[in-house]
Amino acid sequence: MITPKQRAELKGYANSLPCAFQVGKGGLNDNQIAQIDDYLRVHELVKLGVLDNSLYSAREAAEEIAEKINADVVQVIGSKAVLYKPNPKDPVIKLKNK
Repeated sequence: MITPKQRAELKGYANSLPCAFQVGKGGLNDNQIAQIDDYLRVHELVKLGVLDNSLYSAREAAEEIAEKINADVVQVIGSKAVLYKPNPKDPVIKLKNK
């Protein structure tokens, strides 16, 4: 669980990130969730886009993915969501406020 100060710090990092994954009309499948988990293992922070024709809202998609891979939802704005999952062995992002 991240603190509000850590969440604010992560939001700052996420501003410049491009969307790495999109959720479309096919919804979420196990393969896509596994790819997101692998991406987070390397980068720790990912921005997702949810297309208008998706069966999910950005909030629903982010919460479902976060629950399945044990990540934190940093923010959801419009059709974009940001997830964070720290790498316990080799952290990329060193959060200042713990």
